[in-house]
Amino acid sequence: MKLAVEISLYPLQDNYLLPIKWFIERLDAYPEIQRKTNAMSTQLLGDYDQVMSLLAVEMKAAHEKWGKGVFVCKFIPGGVNLDHSE
Repeated sequence: MKLAVEISLYPLQDNYLLPIKWFIERLDAYPEIQRKTNAMSTQLLGDYDQVMSLLAVEMKAAHEKWGKGVFVCKFIPGGVNLDHSE
């Protein structure tokens, strides 16, 4: 089963861009997951279990490295076309 996730990271620190860029770069280490990023969020699409597993690993890593931060996520089971523009 496919899963689409829209995720935004809001680091609770002054230099907020560094943790966001770091997190997005780490997502690219998963070639089986499709990633699309815009100014507001990052969208992920892939196998349900793989997406959930990478989120658990990478969100924990972000908190351990950068401290407090807020993740806001939307989950769409079955996935969506990340290239859809309407």
